[in-house]
Amino acid sequence: MSPAGRASRARAQLTLKEPPTSVGARPGGTIAQLNLQFNPSTLALSKSTEWRRTPSRMAGESALPEFVGSGPRTLSLDVFLDATAKHDNAVEQAVEKLMKACVPTPASLGRKKPASPWVRFEWGTARTTSFDGVMSSLSVSYTLFDVDGKPLRATCSLSIEEASVDPPGQNPTSGARTARSTHTVVAGDSLAMLAWREYGDATAWRAIAEANEIDDPMALVPGTELVVPGVRDAWDEEES
Repeated sequence: MSPAGRASRARAQLTLKEPPTSVGARPGGTIAQLNLQFNPSTLALSKSTEWRRTPSRMAGESALPEFVGSGPRTLSLDVFLDATAKHDNAVEQAVEKLMKACVPTPASLGRKKPASPWVRFEWGTARTTSFDGVMSSLSVSYTLFDVDGKPLRATCSLSIEEASVDPPGQNPTSGARTARSTHTVVAGDSLAMLAWREYGDATAWRAIAEANEIDDPMALVPGTELVVPGVRDAWDEEES
């Protein structure tokens, strides 16, 4: 490949943005951006679906599965960092940017609704691997050091879990989703996870707990039917 061809090659990048302040809103301003030195050699993309079967002792075959919901996309990749050319602090500076994606932003702490930055991986025109998400895991392996102990090479393994939510549905009269819905608890469910799915804010789980008179949010019994307040009702209950 010619030098001109190499210069025009798309470079992958990770962007950290301020988490949205309300349900259905877009992420805020850019907190940090990491232009990857080396494009990843492998991207692992996964997405799950949840199904429920109601067994019957009289059935000759297995029961038909009932679709419960679709899980988020998860993107896993390795980021390779190298500072052997300049022997500077570039590796640690890049790791510090990635670490920011794992802690609440100062702005969210100021709103008393702690939330970590939203992360977006972008690489050229790729669409399936480019989405708003949150860092679900990060591990850093330092593999080379300078004479003074400064890291010169590192491999960062990270996973980004999709966090984008559909905007609130429109009601012809009110302009916002207020109708309540129901959710059947399945194994592994939590009120925080359900609040994130419905409202884009895991801290809104109290609204669901109050609507269902739940004292222990960790003790959810599979098969239980939960009432899920609409967006406006949830915020009213949170503020009351």
